[in-house]
Amino acid sequence: MANFAKASVPQFAVEVYQNVHLPEGGREVNAVVTVTAAGGAGEPLPQPSRSPGSVALSGRSPDAAVVIMVDCSGSMDYPPAKMRSAREATAAAIDALREGVAFAVVAGTHQAREVYPGGGRLATADAVTRGQAKEALRKLSPGGGTAIGTWLRLADRLLASSDASIRHGILLTDGRNEHEEADALRASLDVCAGRFTCDARGVGTDYEVKEVMRIASALLGTAEIVADPAGLATDFTHMMETVMGKEVGDVCLRLWTPLGAEVLFVKQCAPTVEDLTGQRQEAGPRAGDYPTGSWGDESRDYHVCIRVPSAAVGREMLAARVSLVLPAPDGSPAHVLAQGLVRAVWTDDVVASTSINPQVAHYTGQAELAQAIQQGLDLRKAGDIDGATAKLGRAVQLASRSGHEATAKLLAKVVDVVDAANGTVRLKANVSKEAEMTLETRSTKTVRVKK
Repeated sequence: MANFAKASVPQFAVEVYQNVHLPEGGREVNAVVTVTAAGGAGEPLPQPSRSPGSVALSGRSPDAAVVIMVDCSGSMDYPPAKMRSAREATAAAIDALREGVAFAVVAGTHQAREVYPGGGRLATADAVTRGQAKEALRKLSPGGGTAIGTWLRLADRLLASSDASIRHGILLTDGRNEHEEADALRASLDVCAGRFTCDARGVGTDYEVKEVMRIASALLGTAEIVADPAGLATDFTHMMETVMGKEVGDVCLRLWTPLGAEVLFVKQCAPTVEDLTGQRQEAGPRAGDYPTGSWGDESRDYHVCIRVPSAAVGREMLAARVSLVLPAPDGSPAHVLAQGLVRAVWTDDVVASTSINPQVAHYTGQAELAQAIQQGLDLRKAGDIDGATAKLGRAVQLASRSGHEATAKLLAKVVDVVDAANGTVRLKANVSKEAEMTLETRSTKTVRVKK
């Protein structure tokens, strides 16, 4: 029987926004599911221990475990301020650790090396271990290549040694993953997915944006560019404070659908666009779990699309039952945190069946905005001026319509906006690498619909 420790969790609530009406024979049901967690308000829940005993140095059983992976490849020496800033940022993150949290620091090159505490262990944060860890950081120096998959695998092994409910990584890189095949990184992400979450940061402007975003997406974390190394300490502190605010991990969005219905996709649409469809894990007859990672006091939106059997006017059915669950690794029933229903009603009222729910329309546009930006930048890099202009013009139009001011400002650094409402733009002749990379990195960030 699994060992259990009590953990206080947020109180979850689920709200479903949709147009329930379909025309006769209609089959596609769309809904936006808003999940809200009010931190610390819920009843304590049993959390299964993940190992018979943590190897944290103090012997305590912390509720969170964090591994910081620092790029120490040769390129971190150009300029030298980059490595110095990385050391300072890691020290700042260590200072932000709560008492009792398990942690470790890993140096990443073409291989992964434990910096602190070593021996395959995690340290437990207190005044002594924080000081020791920051002293160990002084020895970090640049040299070697970049093989990010090995960093993630070592972080996974370290985090697996803890029975913490929140397991998280912070990864910093400044260059391309040149010393392992793309398949190797993909395999590492497949192994680590669902085992821990990870925030990924690119420092400078010489790394590959898509690699950093791929890591964050696969491991349900955030991706960001820190073009100026001087900004790393502030960013690392904020990341660690966010992790320390998490109260429960491994929460899943569970969709049950009736016989004949099919889940077409499940996408997080706020605060960022993330397609979770391919991460489904079967959870019993006609039910599947989609990972959402760790939660604190926060709210997120998900777009679900269900194909149902066609029906005649006047029929009504439950298209899906959406639940927030805490799965039990030992096979016992999952704990249901909150639940909502997605419905379908067939009607011959044309107005009712053709109206689009405002939340669904808004996030459909936000997903198109992210795609238009990414396609436009790819076409620009490929030298397709007409194609890039069309895509980025569409992005400007969508940003204007949705009130996404932050993205509109980033787009204005890449294109000259002639008419935002109609998406008329001209590509700028000279665009800084930082502006282009920042736009790509932040393309998936969304603004929430006013409800």
